[in-house]
Amino acid sequence: MTKFIFVTGGVVSGIGKGISAASIGRLLKERGLSVFMQKFDPYLNVDPGTMSPYQHGEVFVTKDGAETDLDLGHYERFIDEELTKRASITTGKVYSKVIAKERRGDYNGATVQVIPHITNEIKNAVYKAAKESGADVVITEIGGTVGDIESLPFLEAIRQIHSENKKEDVLFVHTVLVPNIPGSDELKTKPTQHSFKELMSNGIKTDVIIIRSNGIVTQDLKEKISLFCDVPVEAIVQSKNVDLIYEVPLVFHEQGLDDYILKELDLTNQPQSDHKWKKMVERFKDLDKEVTIGLVGKYVELHDAYLSVYQALQDAGCENGAKLNLRWIDAEEVEKDTNVLKGLDGIIVPGGFGSRGTEGMILSSKFARENNIPYFGICYGMQIALIDIARNKLGLRDANSTEIDPDTNNPIIDLLENQKDIKNLGGTLRLGDYECSLEKDSLAHKLYGEDKVLERHRHRYEFNNSYRGQIRSAGIEFSGINEDNDLVEIIELKDHPFFIACQFHPEFKSRPTKVHPLFNGFIKASLKNRK
Repeated sequence: MTKFIFVTGGVVSGIGKGISAASIGRLLKERGLSVFMQKFDPYLNVDPGTMSPYQHGEVFVTKDGAETDLDLGHYERFIDEELTKRASITTGKVYSKVIAKERRGDYNGATVQVIPHITNEIKNAVYKAAKESGADVVITEIGGTVGDIESLPFLEAIRQIHSENKKEDVLFVHTVLVPNIPGSDELKTKPTQHSFKELMSNGIKTDVIIIRSNGIVTQDLKEKISLFCDVPVEAIVQSKNVDLIYEVPLVFHEQGLDDYILKELDLTNQPQSDHKWKKMVERFKDLDKEVTIGLVGKYVELHDAYLSVYQALQDAGCENGAKLNLRWIDAEEVEKDTNVLKGLDGIIVPGGFGSRGTEGMILSSKFARENNIPYFGICYGMQIALIDIARNKLGLRDANSTEIDPDTNNPIIDLLENQKDIKNLGGTLRLGDYECSLEKDSLAHKLYGEDKVLERHRHRYEFNNSYRGQIRSAGIEFSGINEDNDLVEIIELKDHPFFIACQFHPEFKSRPTKVHPLFNGFIKASLKNRK
């Protein structure tokens, strides 16, 4: 029988519901339970795939091709499980399904309403995730803040799930802010009390309260919250500020949160496993080297736009005993002066869309190539590297992507024929897992140690195979190929310390306890270059 944990947020948004949910997932995994996680987003977009990174940060992609909220990246990194499209539900997705059913006549002429039709669709998403995953526990985070009008159908749905199951099968976790008053620095619990009451007005009684606060939450403060919110003191924990987000599960464990959850859900109180997570955090605290990486992108003002890339670089640094010093470099600044690239141990160009900043990225590839600096291109970064090679080694001065210049005479990067007539933007990219066959004796094969790998994609444009011969003559090896569609997946530059780029997004499969081979190789090469 699957157990359900629902994580809600109150007072203000952005207080770390996603990290709290992921941390609970990690703790339960450490206790030998299988876990599946979900994020319910109340916006009307079907998914974040068409949103600007400035609106929503990075778009995380699951193995089966769902474009999702970046919190799913935290989930996967913390619980080390590959999630699916069942992990991401939006208001837009729910309403689209209900309206499609109404148009087909599935409701037999009934008046279609928020209750029960919308709420039933939301409940089905939870129950289907439980059935398909077979997990012991499904943890579902409700996006937004209690009191938001758009969150009401989700709150009603999880209230109904509680009423449909045994008391010990459903647990509600509420994350709140306890602010301090400027001047006196006194911590105030009134916002927490109001948030608790707002949730109660929706028929949901909180079982666990997680507090975010800049101050120290004393026992007296917990007792006050316990009194006014009717929650046991031992069920009130603080998510204190930490230097490393991976510390949060350990902070919760020290306060006994996992023991309390196991007791409330009537689960076997198994001892912790091999403490792998704690050992990883301890390694982060004991780094004796530093590596300086330049991330050249177009959305660098919002670091969340490259969240998984940043985490993968940081984790690979830790794996190699080095603290990551990441320089966020605006590609348009490189266009003005390539001196901003000096002093870097390695250069990474991650994914992106559109023409802005591309000339700066091409200059970054050229700079790394000519100065023997390790270069790692991801998705757009691979296409950029190929344009650089075509222009600056083959003399094809107008070489470009048709995404940037539709009229170029040398379309090194182009749409596939089956993409040219697509009108809708959402969900029409090459998404999710595709197989990549690795060339023997290549750097990629050496890093992976495998002949075939599965990697996640999110792009529309591909390398134009009619240029393979010319590009190969410039010293490029096509070391990874998707054989089913004859598409280039990985390129390498011969006679260079480390110049590798891939069409997929390896950051989505990297874990703090299991660093992705390409990130690991890039950081190793960058540390060698530093010496």
